[in-house]
Amino acid sequence: MALAVVFAATIVTGTAAHAQTFSLIHSFDGPDGGNPKAGLTIDRGGKIYGSTWSGFFGFGWGSVFQLRPYQEGFIFDIVQLYDGQPIDRPVIGPNGTLYGTNQNMIVTYKAGYVWNLRPPLSVCQTVRCMWNSTVLYGWDTIGSTGGTPLGATLVFDQAGNIYGTTSAGGSGNGVVYELTTAGVQTPIYTFAGTPDGAMPYSGLIFDTTGNLYGVTEAGGASGKGAIYELSPNGQGGWSEQVIYSFTGGNDGSTPFGGLVFDSAGNLYGTTVSGGTGGGGTAFELSPNGNNWNLSTLYSFAGSANCGPRAELSFDTAGNLYGTTFCDGSLSDGSVFELTNSGGSWSYTSLHDFADGTDGRFPISNVAFDASGRMYGTTSIGGMFGQGNVWRITTQ
Repeated sequence: MALAVVFAATIVTGTAAHAQTFSLIHSFDGPDGGNPKAGLTIDRGGKIYGSTWSGFFGFGWGSVFQLRPYQEGFIFDIVQLYDGQPIDRPVIGPNGTLYGTNQNMIVTYKAGYVWNLRPPLSVCQTVRCMWNSTVLYGWDTIGSTGGTPLGATLVFDQAGNIYGTTSAGGSGNGVVYELTTAGVQTPIYTFAGTPDGAMPYSGLIFDTTGNLYGVTEAGGASGKGAIYELSPNGQGGWSEQVIYSFTGGNDGSTPFGGLVFDSAGNLYGTTVSGGTGGGGTAFELSPNGNNWNLSTLYSFAGSANCGPRAELSFDTAGNLYGTTFCDGSLSDGSVFELTNSGGSWSYTSLHDFADGTDGRFPISNVAFDASGRMYGTTSIGGMFGQGNVWRITTQ
């Protein structure tokens, strides 16, 4: 079992006080997986978990991997190979095990499935030791219960029930579903397209009172995507309302990434297109009585579909972080910081990818470890062309 090799290159943004060290933690070569099309999850012990879209057996096979801290580097392990292609990041459930979705399965669940991964009960005697995988629910075909979960990071309620989205199924525009701890799957909302939204790519987020929020990349009043709220209706069901429909102008269009809350109950998210710079936007939605007001925090300079494709992340100081898919100075994507000063947000590029060993086209959140270091992935590029796991340390 070999240690993952760390390569480091330092960039300076503005002053020495803002220097960042960019390091490659792992470069995928194909046999160990390839093309991570989602970001990362870090547990309390510093272990990093992610997924790859292709894997050991090539096209159609994905994997879930773990990076374990060891001395100054990491040990890379594949913890499961999957018949199907995961494009969301694994999340840690209430019981401490991993959960995620695959968009398809070659043989059985051709429209996707929800899985759970648990470490082996006994000590492994082999170098490659697979975790125990259970399919919690699968879609044989795209139908009324949904199908094809794409990038839909799962979320749990206080009872341990799972909530997620599928980009297809229902009336043809996708569904929001609940999967109980007993394995019963129920669509709790079916999208119609106009005006409520269509094709939810990302997952959901709970507020403190049990309401769910999410985005659709299409549909809405103008067909440019929408932000929605689902509230329990007191009769065992859920009621949906659109709290914002994108117009495709300065407010942006096509929100792919999910939403995050700040401590005051404001929502933050991104679009991949539109805005004054053409390369997508970062936005804030603030509650105002029964309505929500949208403010554009930043417009990225670039081309359509090049903006952020994953949710934003807060640091402990209230700054926002994310990645762009193909914006940046070389149009290969970037890692950025948005800093709030008196209600005005300023943009800093922490790293612009250059289609070299550093990778290209990140579809990744920015994940923080306990020391405040940032981690993420690139979907292609790197030493072997199959994507990377990277780290940025601010000095």
